[in-house]
Amino acid sequence: AFIAALEGFQVAVVVPTTLLARQHFKTFSQRFSGLPVRIAQASRLVGAKELAQTKKELEEGTVDIVVGTHALLGSSIKFKSLGLLIVDEEQHFGVKHKERLKELKSDVHVLTLSATPIPRTLQLALTGVRELSLIATPPVDRMAVRTFISPFDPLVIRETLLRERYRGGQSFYVVPRISDLADIRRFLEEQVPELKVATAHGQMPAGELDDIMNAFYDGQYDVLLSTTIVESGLDIPTANTLIVHRADMFGLAQLYQLRGRVGRSKLRAYALFTLPANKTLTQLAERRLKVLQSLDTLGAGFQLASHDLDIRGAGNLLGEEQSGHIKEVGFELYQQMLEEAVAELRGTGETVDTGWSPQITIGTAVMIPESYVPDLQLRLGLYRRLAELETPEEIDGFGAELIDRFGPLPPEVDHLLKVVFIKALCRRANVEKLDAGPKGVVVQFRNREFPDPAGLVRYIAEQGSLAKTRPDQSVVLMRDWPTPEKRLSGSAVVMTQLARLAEKTAA
Repeated sequence: AFIAALEGFQVAVVVPTTLLARQHFKTFSQRFSGLPVRIAQASRLVGAKELAQTKKELEEGTVDIVVGTHALLGSSIKFKSLGLLIVDEEQHFGVKHKERLKELKSDVHVLTLSATPIPRTLQLALTGVRELSLIATPPVDRMAVRTFISPFDPLVIRETLLRERYRGGQSFYVVPRISDLADIRRFLEEQVPELKVATAHGQMPAGELDDIMNAFYDGQYDVLLSTTIVESGLDIPTANTLIVHRADMFGLAQLYQLRGRVGRSKLRAYALFTLPANKTLTQLAERRLKVLQSLDTLGAGFQLASHDLDIRGAGNLLGEEQSGHIKEVGFELYQQMLEEAVAELRGTGETVDTGWSPQITIGTAVMIPESYVPDLQLRLGLYRRLAELETPEEIDGFGAELIDRFGPLPPEVDHLLKVVFIKALCRRANVEKLDAGPKGVVVQFRNREFPDPAGLVRYIAEQGSLAKTRPDQSVVLMRDWPTPEKRLSGSAVVMTQLARLAEKTAA
């Protein structure tokens, strides 16, 4: 931001909440005091007159750095020479907001910051659409937050809050909904009357919210009871205990961000996630909490975002869904298509279609039966690995692994491995379709092309009356293959001969 401002460009820092805008504005003002850089703020906490003045100065180019919330994305805001856009806590912005940011100016540099990137954003980075850099080094003397998950227990909560008070610190108590605030406030007044409690939420008047936050910063309150308004980037070093009410109602990234509000000094911080005492958790809620408890090291946000991507799916890179699984084409194929498109646009790598798959019909069952591998995810994983096998050695090795892990191969799996072998040969010989029946086999070439046409004519002539070509340039070979086993081994022999012919030309 400093470099861009001194080069004569304007910098916009966009944040999701008014509290974070206020904090960043203070930090920027302190850092740049005494320097020829003019900083302004645009959010709900700024008066209408001051906001109008900021808009005017942005258009005139007299403001160098502006810190603001979604207000900066409004159509009424015009920049004279925007050069750098910084989006903090990027996971809080929808796709429409991000697209609006791009529309501001096409040649603006964009830097997005997030401890827990949303699945769609992480996917964009992993596939090479965006550049990614990780800051994995924590500040000196920073200690990891100890995380505890337990059923709601008034005694544990009282002890936790008092322990923080006696070591001279403050606590956050976060609830999922505004409607929960009154009940928890009553509970705290009954259970820990010796503590001073302040309440904060996003629907409060701006002035009141500002006063409460200032008072909490200054240590006038022991506990800040709030909604997730405190989730985004607040930095209060004296607050080192966090209690989350109904943790099962929060998302994985939300819980991680909330946990990041404590432990911002040299003291050990504690996070207590409470659950309803006699309610069964949903499977996903349980999985989220287990992941969070296991990732208790500093800078684990990227690993957590990877788990989030795994749990929720990558969403739609071309549409507005920021999470969800690819249903129509399957994730592997989608990933492959995406990588090919990125490589093509960047002008790197081959843009040829390498993902074609021959169609083989033998007239027998080819699959991994449920009775052989009962677990669905495991079966799908094995199918995925099978699709990538090319050489006879790889296929034999895979078969040996199956026997070792699951026992002798059933006929369907044995046939499946043979079909995978034939498929690899078909790709080498440019065969798009192979239909084998009791009386022979029909072979169709991809784009009606064979690498060695003269060799193919010679091969057909050698077969005599047992081979002929059709008008659509497919080749018919007469054979006597009454059983599926004979069809499989016969097709493998035919395809081996054709693959050798094709490769002789290539060599």
